[in-house]
Amino acid sequence: MKKKLSSNKTLTIFTVFLAVALLTTGFVFAEGEGEELAAHYGVLSLVTPFFAIVLSFITKQVVLSLAAAVFAGSIILNGGNVIHGFLRTCDTYIIGTVTDSWNATLLVFILAVGGLIAIMSKMGGMQAMAIAMSKKAKNAKNSLLITWIMGLIIFFEDYANSLVVGPTMRPATDRERVSREKLSYIIDSTAGPVTDIAPISSWTAYEIGMIAIAFSSVGFEGNAYGTFIQTIPYRFYNIFAIFMVLIIVLMQKDYGPMYRAEKRARLTGKLYEDNAKLMMSKELDAMNVKEGAPLRMCNAIVPIVVFTVVTIIGLWYTGGGAEMPFNFTGIRDSLGNSDAASSILYAVLFTSVLSIIMAMVQKIMTLKECIDIWLNGCKELLITDTILVLAWSSGSVMDGLGTGNYISHLVGDSVPGVLIPIVLFLVSCVVAFSTGTSYGTSAIMIPIAFPMVWGVCGGQMDTLCVVTIAAVTSGAIFGDHCSPISDTTIMSSMGSASDLMDHARTQIPYAVTVAAVASIIGFIPAALGVTPLILIPAGIAVLAVFVHFVGKSTKLEDLEKEAGTISSAE
Repeated sequence: MKKKLSSNKTLTIFTVFLAVALLTTGFVFAEGEGEELAAHYGVLSLVTPFFAIVLSFITKQVVLSLAAAVFAGSIILNGGNVIHGFLRTCDTYIIGTVTDSWNATLLVFILAVGGLIAIMSKMGGMQAMAIAMSKKAKNAKNSLLITWIMGLIIFFEDYANSLVVGPTMRPATDRERVSREKLSYIIDSTAGPVTDIAPISSWTAYEIGMIAIAFSSVGFEGNAYGTFIQTIPYRFYNIFAIFMVLIIVLMQKDYGPMYRAEKRARLTGKLYEDNAKLMMSKELDAMNVKEGAPLRMCNAIVPIVVFTVVTIIGLWYTGGGAEMPFNFTGIRDSLGNSDAASSILYAVLFTSVLSIIMAMVQKIMTLKECIDIWLNGCKELLITDTILVLAWSSGSVMDGLGTGNYISHLVGDSVPGVLIPIVLFLVSCVVAFSTGTSYGTSAIMIPIAFPMVWGVCGGQMDTLCVVTIAAVTSGAIFGDHCSPISDTTIMSSMGSASDLMDHARTQIPYAVTVAAVASIIGFIPAALGVTPLILIPAGIAVLAVFVHFVGKSTKLEDLEKEAGTISSAE
């Protein structure tokens, strides 16, 4: 307790000191060149991102950190007046971002996704799909392979992934003496990493919003969704993390703490450590099927297909596809010019209505029950909207302070372009691991990273800009993937009923291995212009070779042979 009070005291002193410094320091203006004579606040423009990063490390509270960052920046913009800074934080930056039509559309979409997932879960469709596949698990290898495949299928929401795949596949993996640590690792590796690279998911709208903020900070009018799609092949950590699971499963080899966990489970039948504190939660119950509901796969397949099809049609329509030739070029151009926010909102609302009708027709739920469940599902993603609003607000403040321009001028040609993606990837890894959130890390890092690379690229959107955005989001996924305070790490532990710290401890060596390969084989060559068509197979091959030589067999006969050898030697 004393230590915590000491940390709070230090934080208070730090905050007061910085506030006094802001009030007593005169504004620093840096003149631009040519037509760029707009004044900005020089080094003070870094206060907002500085607050966001430092407070995130100290408090582990992203909402608090972003709110404080917006407030600090607003004080500067209002001449050091704390009262005006608070008022403008509320009515200009927060309300101003919420009332923007694009932003409001994304906020409603994110909430509606929560509602749709809640309805689909109660209908039992996703559980029916999972149960059907779990019946094909005849041995440890097959059970883990099916778990991996299930994780890829439920790509649109990481919480749904963890809370559906885990409880469904756990009986099969328990039967085959697979450790809970191994199950939670596979669930975690097919939750965030998969959802983050899916063209349509609950994270898509969020990252589009972050990219749009970055574009705005440098005055670039680009298609945020189109850029998001371009970054997918360069998200090396995500891609390699997914394939790392497949390599581990097919080779039936493990190393580090995971090997010891698997050895324990296979030889003794102990699925978890004796002193493990298994993670269970009421949220698991919230994802269960409504009592008495028939388990029909169509209740998941139909909504997923409809959601995907309507989204594609919406992208085509909002991009002017009806006025273009219906061929490859016309479709490509319409998708590139589309209004992604409106398109995905059309899709999620249409699919929600369809799912409610399906539930009522099958007499699974009444209309009142459907509406209540849908609204409760919306509440589950309120924190996502909160972070997004504060991220947008901090972006507006940084735009007013000229943070992007200052960083661009500050960096200039001093940092080699080839190193920017890898440096920002590593920084994002540290920030995400420390704060436990990929959302918060993206909100903090993308508005900083893009202006930096924009300046190096001379104000031109090229491959290096795309690779840099991909590197930041990949680093965010790394930290979110293995941090013990991450929501997805916690959810994966819940879904697999494993010990949280045992899950994090056994997963970190695999995550670090993937991060190292993503850095060396992925981001550095990509920054030099090497195509991901070459880098992705190369990275997968390196991972396979590494596991082959470093990993040890977890086949029961090999473990028994090793145990027998050790006993004989003793």
